[in-house]
Amino acid sequence: MPEKRRAPSTVPMTITANGKEFVLESSTSLPAFLESISLQVGLVIVERNKQALSPSEAADVTLEDGDTLEIVKIVAGG
Repeated sequence: MPEKRRAPSTVPMTITANGKEFVLESSTSLPAFLESISLQVGLVIVERNKQALSPSEAADVTLEDGDTLEIVKIVAGG
């Protein structure tokens, strides 16, 4: 008899970004979250739990339940 496989269970987690709560699947990466809200690492400055992240650090972050993000778009002008 073939073995039945279960789909991996996803435990929801809640983060706060710019004062708004988001419910995400556990193990969501910061770049995936930014993409889901139409932003990109490198085009924004991200502060996670009151610690500023460089673009290279932000690219490697996996979000955790309870994280608080502040996201600011980089604007160039003259």
